[in-house]
Amino acid sequence: MVPWAKDSNIYEVNIRQYTEEGSFLAFSKHLPRLKAMGVEILWLMPITPISQKERLGSLGSYYACSSYTRINPEFGSLNDFKQLVETAHQLGFKLIIDWVANHTGWDHHWTFEHPDWYVKDANGVFTEVNGWKDVIDLDYRQANMRQAMIKAMQYWVRECDIDGFRCDMAHLVPLDFWVHARKECDAIKPLFWLAECDEPAYHQAFDVSYAWNWMHTTEKISKGAASLNDLRNNLHSYSQYPYNATKLYFTSNHDENSWNGTEQEKYGFTAKAWWVFSATWQGIPLIYSGQEIPNQRRLLFFDKDAIDWKQPFVMEPFFQSLLSLRKTNKALSLGETFVLPSDHSGELMGYLRKHGQEVVLVLLNLSNKNALKIRVDHPWLNGLFESLFSDLQYAFQPGESFELMAGDYLVYHLVS
Repeated sequence: MVPWAKDSNIYEVNIRQYTEEGSFLAFSKHLPRLKAMGVEILWLMPITPISQKERLGSLGSYYACSSYTRINPEFGSLNDFKQLVETAHQLGFKLIIDWVANHTGWDHHWTFEHPDWYVKDANGVFTEVNGWKDVIDLDYRQANMRQAMIKAMQYWVRECDIDGFRCDMAHLVPLDFWVHARKECDAIKPLFWLAECDEPAYHQAFDVSYAWNWMHTTEKISKGAASLNDLRNNLHSYSQYPYNATKLYFTSNHDENSWNGTEQEKYGFTAKAWWVFSATWQGIPLIYSGQEIPNQRRLLFFDKDAIDWKQPFVMEPFFQSLLSLRKTNKALSLGETFVLPSDHSGELMGYLRKHGQEVVLVLLNLSNKNALKIRVDHPWLNGLFESLFSDLQYAFQPGESFELMAGDYLVYHLVS
């Protein structure tokens, strides 16, 4: 992994819905605010033009492209995008783009230039095996297609100086392609690689993969369909991943918000506690466009539906505090973890993170039960600790007891 990504965070940018203009230049006005919040890596959903044929809704899906090397004119020009990347870099951000390698839209120029590069059904017609009506599958048995795909990826690195890729449905594309693509693209400059998949083997090519199983389990817990023990088993499976493999934790993203509901719909009053976990467990946290308000609306996926920024940014201090602690306290990015025992193991999750002299204590009540107590009897809990969200300081020693109300989250870090 590139060094700048190891203790970082990601902010997913939905350009279409971010502003009324829906353009790169309009979004760039938000960069100083995002910088102040502590955001470091900007992930832009696909910036390529969208196919007209079989288009869904009035504007279509970002993920049904008609070219891999052109800019969606809705967002602006190539120069506008270059200006956004340059401005982001000047402010200290890294910027990655969404890459959709498994399929294209129905009128991608390859469909008539190289129809042999696509999967066909029994009747010789373009097809797609996952039930998505607006896209068609590429055939990774075609060596020339693979090389053209890599050349297109290299174009954005060379031409626009992007810093990496978030690869859509990465597990649907053969792993050996990604290994080759990374080698070829990283030869231009070292890049950051994020895979939308939950498959350990794909860490042969990728730095970070989605914690899909974690996210689905947390949602089930909030609905009473799973337990914290299920989550602990899930986290144990992640601990068996290859060395240096990192997971991406999130409570919302473009798919979740549009199709499964906002984080408030999914998690109710435990939404903030689950994001505290995302930011304090070993991994990288993701924030989706509008979570800092929070946006409590499902954004339309195929039509214009701009985020309403004219309301107080209630969640911004919350994210700012956690992102700042992650950046300054190596216990959260590099530390070892001790999961705390509890008499309320079905409702509470507590853990200590430690790196050198840095210690962080995290306590979460992920249930609807009030006044649950947990005793923390561990040698790492020894010294003057500060509460992340109140700035109050406490002298702790092993054997301290804490009480949490439903949905509560407590984060303390050692100051001396």
